[in-house]
Amino acid sequence: MKQLVAFDLDGTLAESKQPLQAPMGEALADLLGVAQVAVISGGDWPQFEKQVASRLPARADLTRLWLMPTTGTKLYRYAGAWSAVYAELFDDAQKKQIFAAFDESLKATGFVPEQTWGERIEDRGSQITFSALGQQAPLDAKEHWDPDFAKRKVIQADLRTRLPGLSINMGGATSIDITREGVDKAYGLKKLRDASGIALDAMMFIGDAIFPGGNDYPAKELGLDTVRVRDPEDTLSVIAAIVACQK
Repeated sequence: MKQLVAFDLDGTLAESKQPLQAPMGEALADLLGVAQVAVISGGDWPQFEKQVASRLPARADLTRLWLMPTTGTKLYRYAGAWSAVYAELFDDAQKKQIFAAFDESLKATGFVPEQTWGERIEDRGSQITFSALGQQAPLDAKEHWDPDFAKRKVIQADLRTRLPGLSINMGGATSIDITREGVDKAYGLKKLRDASGIALDAMMFIGDAIFPGGNDYPAKELGLDTVRVRDPEDTLSVIAAIVACQK
């Protein structure tokens, strides 16, 4: 039996940047009854609050939930209200370097979409995130832009030559996340181990990008038991199986 089940967010618990659907909220409430639960993803806290924290039913035991924005460089817990336990931030010089590298890389690789919706590069404090079609792009456009990650792999490879010593991983439907060296979901899960007191071998991880270069793959490399899912519907089936086994 596992003491804690950790999840990716976009593409796993919900569609990209969309709130949890009611069946997922109910499923997570069921899971919180038999295990602790963590959500670790590239979005910042406002996105987590919109997508997860505000979408769980009243019966959910929020004291057993660990929310880890920006790939685990932030941790939020609930004790009557949600509050940050820690936040590890880039300094201004690092941010300037990353923004410049994105501009240079996009010119060099030639990936300029015909239409964008909102800002394409977002400063999340401890993470800089590139969203190819913009932060407010509609879900349908995002799903069709790079479904096999091929376009982002080219940009990722170029960025790695420009930003040695930083972690550069693909996530969501159109995004690339940049964090400090060594910061990926393995880093976040180790921070979770330290904060929760739960050993890594007592955790499991569920995500849609558990493949080399995907931002969920570090969880597999860390040695956790992992389950790769196709979409939130697939995740619902996995959660139901875990709850049945844990009872």
